[in-house]
Amino acid sequence: MTIGFVVNDIHTEKASYTTIFLAQRMHNKGHTVYLMGVGDLAYYPDGYMGAEAVQADPKHKYKSCATYLEALQGDKANKVRVTAPDLDVLMLRNDPSSEGEGRAWAQNAGIIFGQLALRHDVIVLNDPTKLSDAVNKMYFQHFPEAVRPRTLITRDKEEIKAFFNEQENSIILKPLQGSGGSGVFMVKKDDATNLNQIVEAISRDGYVIAQEYLPEASEGDVRLFVMNGEALQHKGKYCAIRRVNSKDDIRSNMHAGGSAQAAKVDQRMLDLVELVKPKLIQDGMFLVGLDIVGDKLMEINVFSPGALPDASEMEGVDFSEPVIEALERKVHYKKTYGVQVSNRTVAMI
Repeated sequence: MTIGFVVNDIHTEKASYTTIFLAQRMHNKGHTVYLMGVGDLAYYPDGYMGAEAVQADPKHKYKSCATYLEALQGDKANKVRVTAPDLDVLMLRNDPSSEGEGRAWAQNAGIIFGQLALRHDVIVLNDPTKLSDAVNKMYFQHFPEAVRPRTLITRDKEEIKAFFNEQENSIILKPLQGSGGSGVFMVKKDDATNLNQIVEAISRDGYVIAQEYLPEASEGDVRLFVMNGEALQHKGKYCAIRRVNSKDDIRSNMHAGGSAQAAKVDQRMLDLVELVKPKLIQDGMFLVGLDIVGDKLMEINVFSPGALPDASEMEGVDFSEPVIEALERKVHYKKTYGVQVSNRTVAMI
């Protein structure tokens, strides 16, 4: 199997990232693995989408993600011009919301080039025709109301005030665009003095999400991986971690100061998976991360869900194995059926 991973930038990748974890395991199994940043993507005059990609030494097996990443980022990395027909699978693992100032051009690049790759029968995951709907958090509102906290999305301060007054508990305010806990605030029920100021600060960059506060969030949230519409399991263990917020910080995101603990996946979480499954299947969302508090979903990460290595370490099983096996099956199906089945179908079988 030949697979390409699209990331934000090769040089900002870290050994702890899920993408590097998957790539290193695939490389060691003998698959041909290329990594490319969105800035490396191109459309060539011969009509092919491609990239100037990097590859670690195919003759060498790497003992850790750190040594594998060092090989990719070092001067001795194998730089290869790769085009879509060279690939069996293209995994879009770049996060549009993580692009910094001056890189607005990069936000949709992976999606656009992924759509071009579909012309050449490459399996593109997650399906790029639907990823374009998920560039901001509004995608979450397409899922059943039963799985979501009560939410208002607006730029109107008065509507947010009215929503705040309706709630029994505090509310959460955050920007419609963005990830990683950036710009997330809690306004406590007995203290509305900063409400106007927070709304004004967030709304400068667009819409404001006002959301009911779930008291169980004080214990953090659970990141549960879902693959092919099912909760990801391996050897009887679920691929999940509990992300616990640091003291005096409501954000449980790992790179916002949260820490990882072992998670117990209960029936409420599995019921949530069942409720979101039809939409995930319809949209060709092969591998996603559900962020769960109690019996509600806080967010669905369809771009670059992280914590696969953390869950593997905590549960004592390698969750890359079922993911790689699923990709190998998809390649087999695609070679068998060709254009008779759509990318979105292959993505979910």
